[in-house]
Amino acid sequence: MSPRAASRLETLGFRHVYDYAAGKADWFSAGLPMEGEVADAVFIGRLVRADAPTFRLEDRVADVLTRAEATGWDQAVVLDERNVLLGWLSRDALRSDHGAQVSAVMLEGPVTFRPNTRPDEAATWMDRKNVDSVLVTSSDGTFIGVLRRQDLALPKVAGGTHEA
Repeated sequence: MSPRAASRLETLGFRHVYDYAAGKADWFSAGLPMEGEVADAVFIGRLVRADAPTFRLEDRVADVLTRAEATGWDQAVVLDERNVLLGWLSRDALRSDHGAQVSAVMLEGPVTFRPNTRPDEAATWMDRKNVDSVLVTSSDGTFIGVLRRQDLALPKVAGGTHEA
């Protein structure tokens, strides 16, 4: 909608008016309100776990491992100061060189999903890659959470560990 139309709606008393040009898919992935048939659909954004341990590039692997294990996680995510996802630390990376900085052992540019992905699509991808979790970000790369296989109400097809 044009800025002029948005302004006019505001003068008519509408409170939540958005001048949004990025498109419907981006709107949905940002978690903004939906209408119509998709309004009741379940997307992975509603299923993610936002409590995954997060760290910075300069943190030490030993500190990450200690905090991750204390919170029941065997993986961790690396974020910048704006919560943009920079990397992912697998179980193996957390057990690598404990004196190293996170930046030296993390997987850079991990695969991510948008929150408007349907659960069956994410499950199919996890099955194909033989993994148990995926990272979910907004379209601008802001970390939203981790979707774990166990948080889906869908059966697992075969083996798997975890993924970024």
